[in-house]
Formats: sequence, structure tokens, C-alpha cells
Amino acid sequence: MSPTPIIGVDFSSAPSRRKPIVMAQGHLAPQGQVLRLDGLRSFDSLGEFGEFLAQPGAWVGGFDLPFGLPRELVDHLGWPQDWLGLMRHYTQLPREDIRRLFAAFCAARPVGGKFAHRACDGPAGSSPSMKWVNPPVAFMLHAGVPLLLQAGVSLPGLHVGDAKRQALEAYPGLLAREILGRRSYKSDDKLKQTPERLIARKDLIEALEQGRSRLGLRLKLSHAQRDALIDDASGDRLDAVLCLLQAAWASRQANFGLPAGMDPLEGWIVSA
Repeated sequence: MSPTPIIGVDFSSAPSRRKPIVMAQGHLAPQGQVLRLDGLRSFDSLGEFGEFLAQPGAWVGGFDLPFGLPRELVDHLGWPQDWLGLMRHYTQLPREDIRRLFAAFCAARPVGGKFAHRACDGPAGSSPSMKWVNPPVAFMLHAGVPLLLQAGVSLPGLHVGDAKRQALEAYPGLLAREILGRRSYKSDDKLKQTPERLIARKDLIEALEQGRSRLGLRLKLSHAQRDALIDDASGDRLDAVLCLLQAAWASRQANFGLPAGMDPLEGWIVSA
């Protein structure tokens, strides 16, 4: 019996040829401690990516976009209290309305506590999913979750769909920080694509190949794949691989490693 394919996705809410959605594909070796990178794919549009998601097949995927909003924010706005109803309401709103509503929410709150957070933000070290700039994760949710729902996939703990295609919220920064601390390894700004960030990417990849993380997995790369990850100064390919590792770890855990007390409205970042 062949192992279930694993995918990791570095998502963009406005993909283009210059800044595509990047997907890493891999599989776990039978003993379960080695994750083989099979390849990397890119998608220049949301429609193209949605077509891939809708294809029949089997995979466990880690997606670098939030799957939920903070309950405190949802309560404040009087939005639906069930996840599917909330997502249908939220993803039908124009982005300008979302920006206006979220900005008004933040404006009424004290400095240092402007944003509402999900329970997973603390342990994951992630940006609040209501943030609309730097990074615009609120719009990533707005663009990404409809693709998953239209494709009919399952989102464990949130929504039941095709049991063969399981989508999990991942966050590459969580795994990268465990290994590198506060060292930066990427930038979209060419002026910030420094030798120090290049060295950090090399160190991160070496640690992943040696299995030096709490996930207990060793990444298996070809020489060409290693070079491609190192040479991508934007870090998009490496982020997709980090999501791949988180999804692979989750695929071997009971309930995908999600906590028993996970808020079914907010969701959870896998391995946090």
C-alpha cells in the first residue's frame, strides 16, 4: 500500500507569475521518520490552484493561511457562531468592508491590545488572523477558505468533507523559529536578500535534513532540490516545505495532533 501523499502550501491571496502560490509535495517513508520531497509546483492564479484542490485523490495538506477568526472579534461583530456560517458570511464581504470593520474594532481598543487573537496565536507566535496588512492574513483567509470549501475537502475539527483530502492550517514561522530563533531567512525585498539570510536558509535546511526539530522528522532532498530551496531568497519554496513537514507530522498523530479543547470556530495551527 503506497503512503498517503503530503502537501505543503505557501499561499498568496493575490497570486501572480512573479509571486505564485507554491506547493511542496512529498511522502513519508514506511518507518515514518523520513519525509521525502517529491517536487515543487507553482500556481499563478487562485482558479488554477482551486482546480488542483478539486481533483479527486488523497492527501494530507498543510496550508499557510488562517482557517478561522478570533471568537472575541466574531462576538463583537455579531457574526454567525458556527464555523461554516461564519465563513460563508465573511468570504462574501468585500475586502474594503472587512478592512473598515476591522480598523474600527482596533481603533476602539487600547495601544498594545488593538487586535483580537485566537487561542493558537500565543503558542504558534502567529499574526492575528484579523490582520489586513503586513501580512494581510485576513485576506488570505478570505481568498483561501472558499477554495477549500468549493473543492469539498475536510478541515479537521472545523468542517467535514472528503475524508481522503484533509486540509490543516500550518504556519512555517513556527518551525523556522524553533531552529533559527529570531534570525531571518527570507525577504521579498531584493535589497534585504542578504548573505546573512542566505546562511540562515542553509542552516535551516541542514537542521531539517538532520531531523533537529521536535517534529522528529528528517527531510530527504536531492542536491538540485536543496539548491532550489537555498537559492529562493523570497523563502516561498522553503515555507512550502516547512508546511509539508508540519502536515507530515500531523498525518501520524491522533486527530492530526489537534488539541481536544480546540475552539471549533477559531481553528488551530497544526503542531502549535
